[in-house]
Amino acid sequence: MQKQKRGFWLFIFSLIPGAGEMYMGFKKQGLSIMLMFWGVFAVGSCTGMDWLIFLIPIIWFYSFFNVHNLKSLSEEEFYSIEDSYIFHIDQLAEDFHALIGEHRKLTAIVLIIFGASILWNNIVDFFYIILPDYLADILGSFAYHLPQLVIAVMIILAGIYILTRKKDELENEPLNNNKEEHYWTPYRPYQQNTPVAPSNEPDIHPEDITTDGTDETLSDSSSDSLPKTSPAVMTEDDSTSPAES
Repeated sequence: MQKQKRGFWLFIFSLIPGAGEMYMGFKKQGLSIMLMFWGVFAVGSCTGMDWLIFLIPIIWFYSFFNVHNLKSLSEEEFYSIEDSYIFHIDQLAEDFHALIGEHRKLTAIVLIIFGASILWNNIVDFFYIILPDYLADILGSFAYHLPQLVIAVMIILAGIYILTRKKDELENEPLNNNKEEHYWTPYRPYQQNTPVAPSNEPDIHPEDITTDGTDETLSDSSSDSLPKTSPAVMTEDDSTSPAES
């Protein structure tokens, strides 16, 4: 259960990476920080990678200031913080299990090399008993640097594997047969080739338009639609004016 605490004991536990978080109830945070801190010591001492020591002060200062930051929060902010593993280690563990299942042979090789390096460091002491001093010194120096050389070679091979795998994926990627759009031609999804309904209206051509602005085609069609009447015939009687009658 999370509980905000202050005082002397909190300061003492904050000096130990992960202990201060666990003292205030953040079990997952404290456990992950503590495992990370002491895990650096274990890996560095077993493999001879002394350069990992630069991670130790980083983890220590992170844990120290994280504890005092939690102490200075208000109660509302403090109880709103969710206890989770640092760097989301639980999610990384699930991905790690999937990675191991996909690359079983590679994982087995790494474990064999790691176990052989630990066994090799323990066997080196017997060289000074069995072999002469000068030969034991040569083998001892070689045995000291062997784990570092193996890890360096593994890192190089892993990088080469990643590069070659990416290259193969790009080469095996199917070619896109669709027409590529040029950068000067914007893509307009609303402009589509939709079928146009046929129109019953007559086609109008420029040559059908007369100089007076009327359309011969329209006039012909309109005249055809009107009923034809015979022109009126004027007789002599009709032509006489009323004055004469």
